[in-house]
Amino acid sequence: MHKWLLALLILGSTAQAAGVDAISPGRLQFKAGEMAVGIGPAPEKIERVVIVIHGRLRNAETYRKSAESAVELAGQTSHTLVIAPQFLNESDVPLYSLPATLLRWKGNEWMAGGLSTGPNPLSSFAALDEIVARVSDRKQFADVKQIVIFGHSGGAQVVQRYALLAKEQPALKANGIRMRYVVANPSSYAYFNEQRPVAFDHAQCPGFNRWKYGLTDMPVYAGGQTPLQVESAYVKREVIYLLGQQDVDPEHPALDKSCAAEAQGAYRLMRGKLYFGYLLRRHPEGINQRLIEVPGVGHDGDGMLTSPEGQKALFDQ
Repeated sequence: MHKWLLALLILGSTAQAAGVDAISPGRLQFKAGEMAVGIGPAPEKIERVVIVIHGRLRNAETYRKSAESAVELAGQTSHTLVIAPQFLNESDVPLYSLPATLLRWKGNEWMAGGLSTGPNPLSSFAALDEIVARVSDRKQFADVKQIVIFGHSGGAQVVQRYALLAKEQPALKANGIRMRYVVANPSSYAYFNEQRPVAFDHAQCPGFNRWKYGLTDMPVYAGGQTPLQVESAYVKREVIYLLGQQDVDPEHPALDKSCAAEAQGAYRLMRGKLYFGYLLRRHPEGINQRLIEVPGVGHDGDGMLTSPEGQKALFDQ
């Protein structure tokens, strides 16, 4: 049994399940603090790790269970581990009497790579770096061949922006580990320049190209990368845009209706297709990315994960 995994499972058996809808029971120890995390059953030989990112409800356990269902449906339980990190926010701490050692963020700042407000500052993207680094460490995970980071809705916004800015981890290349990012039904995307598919009044929408909708004022985590560096790294990364064909409600209660988001399209399916088209036009030489539509599914994380197309996005070699 992997050492830190064993520690997680022991912690998990004693932690109180309460919650935003629930506080994830496991704890990952980082220098900056502890991260709440849910973890699925550990197979003897872990060849694939699926890191599943919750949406704005911070319901990590719900997403963990959906990801485990997808693993079972695809017949991948013998070698796939599911990890569901939980980005708590400040309101969760007093509400559930959580220890001060737990990492938490202000509001939804974790969705854009913002820094935790306690116990120490850590970008939500740096937290993902730490998880990726651990599961690609051959001393602890000798057999891992692939890491998949999946996010739906608000979680997909995290995954798309993380795929843009993620630090290169030499251990991945050295150990022959493939990274895949699956971006499912986000409300918005980060564009590389001031072009947008929908006409809008620039004077009424001054923030349309600021991070997280564009690359102006990128977070501290970006480390001074230029837009050109960000784009050239991004298009080489393996990214799958997984879009529900029924995610077409322009009035959906959780849809970002800011002018910066509306400039990307009227609803999520349109925004995803327009963004992918934008990438293809900017890179006619080809990109290491594809778009998969999911018939009959709207804005539904479980439906996306457990669909045949969702399973293909997660597990297709």
